[in-house]
Amino acid sequence: KDKKTFWKEGFINNLMYILIIVAAIYTYTQNHKFLSVSSIVNIISLSAANIPIALGIAGCIVLTGTDLSAGRVVGLTACISASLLQSMDYATKMFPNLQPLPIPVVILIVVVVGGIVGFVNGWFVAQFKLHPFIVTLATQLITYGVLLLYIMINGNNGQPLSGLDNSFKNFVTGSLVKFFGVPIPNYVWYAVIMIAFMWFMWNKTTFGKNMFAVGSNPEAANVSGVSVFWTTIAVHTLAGAMYGITGFIESARIGSNQANTGLNYECDAIAACVIGGVSFVGGTGKISGVVLGVFILRIIFVALQFLAVSQNMQYVIKGLIILIACAIDMNNQTDRKS
Repeated sequence: KDKKTFWKEGFINNLMYILIIVAAIYTYTQNHKFLSVSSIVNIISLSAANIPIALGIAGCIVLTGTDLSAGRVVGLTACISASLLQSMDYATKMFPNLQPLPIPVVILIVVVVGGIVGFVNGWFVAQFKLHPFIVTLATQLITYGVLLLYIMINGNNGQPLSGLDNSFKNFVTGSLVKFFGVPIPNYVWYAVIMIAFMWFMWNKTTFGKNMFAVGSNPEAANVSGVSVFWTTIAVHTLAGAMYGITGFIESARIGSNQANTGLNYECDAIAACVIGGVSFVGGTGKISGVVLGVFILRIIFVALQFLAVSQNMQYVIKGLIILIACAIDMNNQTDRKS
């Protein structure tokens, strides 16, 4: 390749990162608070809250699929967490006679609930060769219906679930470490644990090898002795479990959970994965890329708020980011094949 082509390809492949740097510098010139310690901790915290759902959905994308049910699973598990961990003296407690359950039990419950939705997604995709878009669109609607039914229980009549027990709030949003005097919420460390766990699963286990093999070429993987059926189910089930953990964290982070909790979370997660180099063509992606994608997306959103860009315009920009990221990804894949 000649030098001109090399620089052109390098520019196109890294266009997203170049735009982020330019946007960050511009935002800083307009508002110096953008790079203050509290703002940086805020960006890290907001990113950490979204990392588990992005880590889950990334596996589905590696299999050339997606998961539209993710946000609703977050909403359902957030409301389940809130209802089981409301303080005893809260006036409109959903289960008045129920003591707040031990936190590990609630985590187990939401992981199982998320895992069940993920298992159903994976089973329908694997068993009937349905496109994940259709399957997860259906389970998105079913999960939302279950969520609406759940928050009507015991005369709650769809009221927001708040009044959370202090032990729950402290566990998630409390802080043991400060960064230049600004407290770092505990859930940032839980996100680090999730990152380490998923990195291990992707890079050091048979599960990870099989996932990438199926994502690259299901027929070849099948011939090589990989169970495409069970790998597909396992990836979706693990993704569902990650959505459950996201819901648990969101429940305490938001503090007031309702039917719209988790709405459109999957859009941000998918965008982060694509920005981070997880390709819809399948078989490619890194955990480090997913994490970087989440951070980049969050930096953009925080920058837009500092620049006082209207919420309506933020949706337009978010859509453009996804389009550009997908276009760059397809350009990269075409170059590799040629």
